[in-house]
Amino acid sequence: MSALDAALVPAPASEAERRRGLNGLLLYTFFMVTGFAMLMPLVAVHFVDRLGLAAAAVGGALALRQVAQQGLALLGGLLADRYGARRMICLGVLLRALGFASLAYATELRWLLLAMLLAALGGAMFEAPYQASIAALTDERSRPRYYALSNWIGGAATTLGPLLGVALLRYDFALVCLGAAACFAANFVIAVRWLPKVPPPARPPPLRDGLQRVRRNRPFLVLVGLLMLYWFVAVQINLSLPLLAQRLTGDTDSVGIMFALSAGLTLALQYALVRWLQRWLSSAQMLVLGTALMALAIGAFALVGSFAAFLACVAAFAIGAVLTRPSQQTLIADLADPRALGTFLGVSSLSLAVGGGLGSLAGGGLIDLAAALRLPWLPWATFCAVGLLGAFGLAWATRGAARAPATSP
Repeated sequence: MSALDAALVPAPASEAERRRGLNGLLLYTFFMVTGFAMLMPLVAVHFVDRLGLAAAAVGGALALRQVAQQGLALLGGLLADRYGARRMICLGVLLRALGFASLAYATELRWLLLAMLLAALGGAMFEAPYQASIAALTDERSRPRYYALSNWIGGAATTLGPLLGVALLRYDFALVCLGAAACFAANFVIAVRWLPKVPPPARPPPLRDGLQRVRRNRPFLVLVGLLMLYWFVAVQINLSLPLLAQRLTGDTDSVGIMFALSAGLTLALQYALVRWLQRWLSSAQMLVLGTALMALAIGAFALVGSFAAFLACVAAFAIGAVLTRPSQQTLIADLADPRALGTFLGVSSLSLAVGGGLGSLAGGGLIDLAAALRLPWLPWATFCAVGLLGAFGLAWATRGAARAPATSP
């Protein structure tokens, strides 16, 4: 860990401090995911079905947030390498809270875009420092287990978030926005109270040093590029799937049911299933398997004619996500250079920025196009093709890593 003293997160003074930091990050994860999950899935429902904006316009706003947040995450990582992780996390969660609170008063597209930009800037400031803090406080042996546990807690929060959001939506969308903002305000307190104090290094490394390390790491760059295809499919959970649920049932409660099922499966399977599969499969193999399952599941939505069939496809999609989340996090952290963790984790966010941004744009645009052309299968066939291409690409790129099972903690 000595190389980290001049990088993002210096080694804790004791095992107790390290555990305290990791426990604080788990609590932080719960509030971060709860706040996001209670609001973002309802943005499309509120602005499309209640305010009458075009699905493509709202998809564009969601894409703007995605691209701005993940695109600027590199800046957050660079600043964290130079000024310390906790400072950037504190700044980021306050900006995210302000952005979510401002959504409560957005009634036109321009105000929706402005609120999304503010929320994106906050996410850009805290995302890479948050991920790099986990990478710095764990090692190769403990990291897969911690990511599985963190994603299990994220699953619990994803179960709770939409249920809270739908319940508050019965009263007012503004309450949903303010409740989500409160979660990120709570994370400011958690960061100050539990995360390790990270003073700026005495001799900060040049900003271009980390970028040069990234440029020389070809396996890392290939993985980031291929994960763009994965995120193109994965982000449909926040746009295309809620809109389909709403159209199948005509009831916003169906969106909450969809997310409750997805998150419930994550909660039930994330930790135990990943730990069990690690006996036989490497992280790379689980990532390929999960991506292929998500692609096939989202393609099956083209055949859905009832809400029950819709939920069956959601379940398959969720199981695929259970396999991919900790696997991609572990692979990215293992390939990152510990001397520039913030920069590497910031660059890795470009996969979500580009892939997720294009996915949000395509999601809204393809749904509108499919309705105009009366081709309801068009969006789902497109998502399936992109996902399968990503799975084949990941299988090729990680074929060497796939020979050895993932390290069991």
